[in-house]
Amino acid sequence: MAAEPNKEHNTCFELTKRMLMLLYPLSFLTVVSAGSHSLMALATYIVGQTPFPEFTVVLMLDDLQILYYDSVTWKAVYRSHNDSKYYDEVQSDAGVVFHDMYNSMKNRAFYLKNHLNYTVGVHAHQRLAGCELLNNDKPGLLRTWDAFDGQNLEEYTFDMENIQIKQLWITWNQVKQLRVKFLCEHIYHPVCIKVLRRYLNMEKNNVMRKVKPRVRLMRKKLTDSQGLQISCLATGFYPRHINLTLFRDGQPVDDDQITGGEILPNGDGTYQMRKSLVISAEELREEHNYNCTMKRLNLDNKLDITFDVDESDPGSLSPSAVISVLVLMCVTVLIITALIIWRKKRCAAGRGSETSQCKYTPTTSSVQDET
Repeated sequence: MAAEPNKEHNTCFELTKRMLMLLYPLSFLTVVSAGSHSLMALATYIVGQTPFPEFTVVLMLDDLQILYYDSVTWKAVYRSHNDSKYYDEVQSDAGVVFHDMYNSMKNRAFYLKNHLNYTVGVHAHQRLAGCELLNNDKPGLLRTWDAFDGQNLEEYTFDMENIQIKQLWITWNQVKQLRVKFLCEHIYHPVCIKVLRRYLNMEKNNVMRKVKPRVRLMRKKLTDSQGLQISCLATGFYPRHINLTLFRDGQPVDDDQITGGEILPNGDGTYQMRKSLVISAEELREEHNYNCTMKRLNLDNKLDITFDVDESDPGSLSPSAVISVLVLMCVTVLIITALIIWRKKRCAAGRGSETSQCKYTPTTSSVQDET
């Protein structure tokens, strides 16, 4: 069984992940297409004195944290399900892959530090590496990106036969290309696909669940310009692949007119997306038709919602609502008046009788009966 991480390691894990997500210029969540799955290792090697371990790795299955590894314990720590029968194999794979990653990143950081004449301060060499499994369970590409202090160094992809390299700061010689191709073909790619399949099976209830979004329409009057801001919010959906489009008179609104559009996480593991459009006072007078379309990329469903820009503010009553309230009040008055007349007629008919109910004085027992 894997040992539970202590409080200090938990803190390092969270800080490292946050630092990596802030500094790295790429988003690992956009690596794979809708319906496929990915296993990505986010690694950081730090030069200089910080509260962080020298080397850390966070392993992600799609957007689910699976493992944490650092240079303090040199062990993989489970962040989700822990299957003891795979413990020795996981530690062995981590020892091979992550140690090689550590050595290459350390050497690269040392070279760049000297090459760029960095003598003081803290510097970070970061690597994003992983593989994908396609919809038909066929292994996809193995991909790697490197960055130093937030600037891209190089990136390459491997597809079991060829390796494609995009060199920015570093030039690969033929020997290095052959070495990396050998490692990708015989170690990195097969190990990555094996672990990806394993965790997909272990975490299928989480990563393969499908949660439909809730869609809200919001309107806000702009007092300074007499215009209107309309927003379409889709929230509570999983997985994160979704299209949200705003239309004007049946045509998509240009992206430069729209604000928002980022997919953001909710606290419960689902996602949200909001897109907003400012409508000027002149456009309001032109009476365009606006609608919002939401489409899940991995599900065959679509939702169209139309905006009524002429609708009054949510805090006020529209003319139709005022009429409805007046009608309801009139009906209520008529019913009460009829009851009073009926009561008076009944009292008049039974006047002089001792059992007349015209005079009613509540007693303790009568109140209890009514309650």
